[in-house]
Amino acid sequence: MTKVVILAGGFGTRLSEYTKKIPKPMVTIKKKPILIHIMEHYAKHGFNEFYIALGYKGYLIKKYFKKKKFPWKINLINTGLKTMTGGRLKRLQKYLKDENFMLTYGDGVSNVNIKKILRFHLKKKKIMTMTIVRPPARFGAVRLKGDYVSYFKEKSQLDEGWINGGFFVINKKFLKFIKNDQTFLEKEPMEKISSLKQLVAYRHNSFWHCMDTKRDKDNLEKIL
Repeated sequence: MTKVVILAGGFGTRLSEYTKKIPKPMVTIKKKPILIHIMEHYAKHGFNEFYIALGYKGYLIKKYFKKKKFPWKINLINTGLKTMTGGRLKRLQKYLKDENFMLTYGDGVSNVNIKKILRFHLKKKKIMTMTIVRPPARFGAVRLKGDYVSYFKEKSQLDEGWINGGFFVINKKFLKFIKNDQTFLEKEPMEKISSLKQLVAYRHNSFWHCMDTKRDKDNLEKIL
């Protein structure tokens, strides 16, 4: 079974109303930590072996899983307090011996079909598959011609572009592109494999939402 890595060690500073006391993945949506919503989604698709990369206030995540029991294989691994996203993944290298593994962030939920991403990844035979999404717009979009508004669209999904939505499938070869604890996953390693034409995009047009701010959390409470 393909292993699932969840990055759950960041400081979550933009959500400081909550993260002064608890790590971001433990912030609750409908009385359940967002981390559990994410894990349930993977488990629903049949993926239930988790490697959770801990950092900031990781002891609270450990405490939670001591108290609550789930029918999954859960490995809680300290990856350092100030380690960056790439560095956290590199620290899990010894657990990731299979050809491919999955990776996501501990603050984003989606209804993306995990099995389909894996099939897509295996078919493409590249180092990394990244799920891309259209972000929910925070503001209405306006285009001008001179002083006239030629286009106006109230908050919806942005027409312009796609962004990284997390929900990766990764070949273990990727780990050699990560230098050390200070490496951001999304900078040198991903830029490098992109230049080598080894990064493919899986387009997801349906529900996706991250929890960066209190406003995001409040929206998620309504949506879920």
